[in-house]
Amino acid sequence: MIRITELALPLDHPEDAIESALLKRLGISASELIDFTVFKRSYDARKKNSEIKFVYILDATINNEAEILEKFEGDAHVKPAPDTKYYPVEPAPANLTERPVVIGFGPCGLFAALTLAQAGYKPIVLERGKEVRARTKDTWGLWREHKLNTESNVQYGEGGAGLFSDGKLYSQIKDPKFYGRKVMHEFVRAGAPDEIMYVNKPHIGTFRLTGVVSRMREEIKSLGGEVRFESKVSDLHIEDGRITSVSLDNGETINSRYVVLALGHSSRDTFRLLEKKGVFIEAKPFAIGFRVEHPQSVIDKARLGKYAGHPELGSADYKVIHHAKNGRAVYSFCMCPGGTVVAATSEDGRVVTNGMSQYSRNERNANSGIVVGIHPEKDFPGGPLAGVELQEKLESHAYEMGGRDYCAPGQLVGDFIKGVPSKQLGQVEPSYKPGIKLTDLAPSLPDYAIEAIREAFPAFGKKIRGFDRSDAVLTGIETRTSSPVRITRDKETMQSLNTRGLYPAGEGAGYAGGILSAGVDGIRVAEALVDAMLTDLKGAEA
Repeated sequence: MIRITELALPLDHPEDAIESALLKRLGISASELIDFTVFKRSYDARKKNSEIKFVYILDATINNEAEILEKFEGDAHVKPAPDTKYYPVEPAPANLTERPVVIGFGPCGLFAALTLAQAGYKPIVLERGKEVRARTKDTWGLWREHKLNTESNVQYGEGGAGLFSDGKLYSQIKDPKFYGRKVMHEFVRAGAPDEIMYVNKPHIGTFRLTGVVSRMREEIKSLGGEVRFESKVSDLHIEDGRITSVSLDNGETINSRYVVLALGHSSRDTFRLLEKKGVFIEAKPFAIGFRVEHPQSVIDKARLGKYAGHPELGSADYKVIHHAKNGRAVYSFCMCPGGTVVAATSEDGRVVTNGMSQYSRNERNANSGIVVGIHPEKDFPGGPLAGVELQEKLESHAYEMGGRDYCAPGQLVGDFIKGVPSKQLGQVEPSYKPGIKLTDLAPSLPDYAIEAIREAFPAFGKKIRGFDRSDAVLTGIETRTSSPVRITRDKETMQSLNTRGLYPAGEGAGYAGGILSAGVDGIRVAEALVDAMLTDLKGAEA
């Protein structure tokens, strides 16, 4: 197979133009082309006054591939295609009696369990929250009725925190074995759009993700796995440095020496349990800030120029960063085109925000987190849970500022820059539900964060026209950008540094940041677990 890169075509090109361009690029006839697939499609909108084109990467199977590669020797854009096929782990042996346990059923736990189930290892999945549709109902209860279910919400339940997000499926992780393709393929098999396999920044959206996730759960069960909802792990049993079993809050104990710890970044009670049990855990950097909302039309015009509103491009996104004079980095996080700002708390008496988009991305506003990176040594010194404690303190204060009913404190960007409280909204209507209370956001975050963000907005406005418009809305606060802890693991075995058989994975363990990277980490950990199980089994037989 041959890979052809940097093949540019107009946005409105007909479907057969791709094949025609491929044939022309290689100088071959249609009879010589056996098949081709689109590996990736992207566009470059950095030069808004020039023509925006789609740029393709194609993988083609051709009759005389050796001759073609020889003809284009030295051409960086015609090369042998890499092997992106997924090679499954060794199937479970017939005499295997022990079953692995997966704690958590977000993207990481989902793909760890699916990988194990597809190889015949019959995992037992333990998820503290509810199945996806019941969980969705509970989440809407907070958004519409100010009623929080602390065990079924944006953070807890089938699909994890990524379910109520933009459904973004892109990442900057190193992926030499193309596990990301496995993640995409499984999503498509479960009903996600085919286009996520090739578009540059694929996404699914919350409502479509619910059906995809539930179908993947049913596959795990059909292969002999178990998925238990409302099954909160209350204790871990460790003997001689090895996990032996887990206990649930209903009193049940499940024996297993192979446990995937696929926690979300908000599993604070489990973090405290791990510290109590002596599992190695350490504080790690994360970021804090606000959600900002602009009219999507403003972002489209600023990013796409004359192509704003083009149906082939959809709602535009952005990515900005500013290095402030006080040494802090301020950057956009989890940008949601045509989306909404959502209430994302999982605990009574706390307020925290997140962003979400549907597949259509057709809501009136664009939103993203505007956050400041913070570090344990500098900003929250103390034990492994010092970052957790900082998050809790800030979220509790935001709850007070919002009126103690899960409304969030908010402020217009112009007033925030001036340092005066907001009294009334402008043209930008905030999307956050249950609602916002206009105030002065300065007391909601540490002074260094407020100073840096105030400096960043005018700088962002120079990069994206209208970004610092006075009536853009800030909603506070954003604190759960990533896990405040790392449950550190061995790089080779993927097991906890001091607890054998325990496999920390995904966002909660500090090894992922989004749906795709969490799914990839779940696959990697499942493969490491299988290697350990088979090695232990052979050792026991010897």
